[in-house]
Amino acid sequence: MKNIIPILAIALFFSCQNSAQSKKAQEAVINSEPVEVKIKNGKAKAYFASGCFWCVEAIYESVKGVDESISGYSGGHTKNPTYSSSNTGKTGHAEAVEIIYDPKIVSFETLVDVYFASQNVTQVNGQGNDKGSQYRSIIFYQNEEQKQIILEKKAALAEKLGVKIAAEVYPFQQFWIAEDYHQDYEKLHPNHPYIKNVSIPRLNRFKAKFPKGLLKKESH
Repeated sequence: MKNIIPILAIALFFSCQNSAQSKKAQEAVINSEPVEVKIKNGKAKAYFASGCFWCVEAIYESVKGVDESISGYSGGHTKNPTYSSSNTGKTGHAEAVEIIYDPKIVSFETLVDVYFASQNVTQVNGQGNDKGSQYRSIIFYQNEEQKQIILEKKAALAEKLGVKIAAEVYPFQQFWIAEDYHQDYEKLHPNHPYIKNVSIPRLNRFKAKFPKGLLKKESH
């Protein structure tokens, strides 16, 4: 027993030290200068985290002007995050989506509106039963103009609803594409229990409240 106590003390010391280092690294991410992604071939990119990326990917792809939505990870302090590593909560990353869109058809402002209209805006560190820092809500800005758009919309929504909005506002740094099997998951696995019971209902709730003129027409 006498030998165990020093070992536990050493383990606790290193655990606290690692936690402090991770916190410091995460603070550096939050306080960093944003990286702006240039428009290429007339298409811009935007980045959002809002719970499970399977759900968010499908939501954005239902919006006019959005060409593609890619699942991945962003907002953390480690390189090359994976699904398993981000799920530990130790990398700082959240499940995120990269939105490739035509700014002539849909504005960044509208994409932010989509963001707030498609989630429980008060839930901290999660959406529904998906809980943990990897599922937290983050809106990423690439320049001061985008940051002000986000902050103004967040403040207006908080005042309108009389609640605290959970979404964090981060400077965009880097997006890491998720494993291949995560891409287009809702489209490729419509009968998966999670898709049927969580993802599709969330998509339908969004469609029911969002202006129909801004949504793509469903093919039959």
